[in-house]
Amino acid sequence: MSVVALPQSTISTRRIAWHTFRAMLVRDLRVLRGQLGSLLTRSVMQPLAFTFVFTYVMPKIGMAGTPGVDGRGFATILVPGLVAITIAIQGIMAVTMPLLLEFSYNREIEDRAMAPVPIWLIGVAKITSGALQALAAGALVFPIVLLVHAEDQAPYVHVYSWPLFIAVALLSALLGSASGLLLGTVIDIKRAQQFFAVVVTPMTMLGCVYYSWSTLGPLPWLQYAVLLNPVVYMSEGLRASLTPQLAHMPAIAFMSALAGGTVIVGWAAVTRFVARVVD
Repeated sequence: MSVVALPQSTISTRRIAWHTFRAMLVRDLRVLRGQLGSLLTRSVMQPLAFTFVFTYVMPKIGMAGTPGVDGRGFATILVPGLVAITIAIQGIMAVTMPLLLEFSYNREIEDRAMAPVPIWLIGVAKITSGALQALAAGALVFPIVLLVHAEDQAPYVHVYSWPLFIAVALLSALLGSASGLLLGTVIDIKRAQQFFAVVVTPMTMLGCVYYSWSTLGPLPWLQYAVLLNPVVYMSEGLRASLTPQLAHMPAIAFMSALAGGTVIVGWAAVTRFVARVVD
């Protein structure tokens, strides 16, 4: 059997592309380290507010649900959903907002486009950086939900399947950041606040964050309509790996949606990003 050696120029090009890709990631992470306080604030405030109200305040004023010790308390239902929505929103925000600035005010995208790599690789680097930030934000939710609750409202959460948990978390983060890249190339910075107000709130309230998808059975029209929301699959996937004692969507359904959505949205985002940079 003969071995075909790659041309030295091809190897050098790939090495340069890899080093440049890694340098862009390191640069983004260093910038993030300088903005760590902002990341903590964005990631913590929503989970902390909902956890404090629903698992501490309401039980204290006599509006408690089923205690968490049986694995079916509201705190238990809440954990996967809060992790999912945090990953989704932070993945979007980590990519969209800086990209809008780069395309409009500081024109930093022009400097990045001069890097010795294909433009599509710059888009992939942005998706990767956003996914890492989304995963970090999602991890911050766990200490909040595990510590902030009334005495008998502790969530019953455990990673029952590490492979499933890791796969769902990675795909969720990549899908969120890919969506952020796509949004950053199609919306106008002057209308960004209006857009997020219209999109983020329905995405949160109808993303099976505070309830499981199966509980929408009495409203079949809504149960199928929310399937257009990617957060539904993130929530249900994390619910299957963290709280399988609760009803959740079949694994084949949410894994297919997350994997397929990541590929389709990622391709559309990178394609649109290249077109926008070239223009």
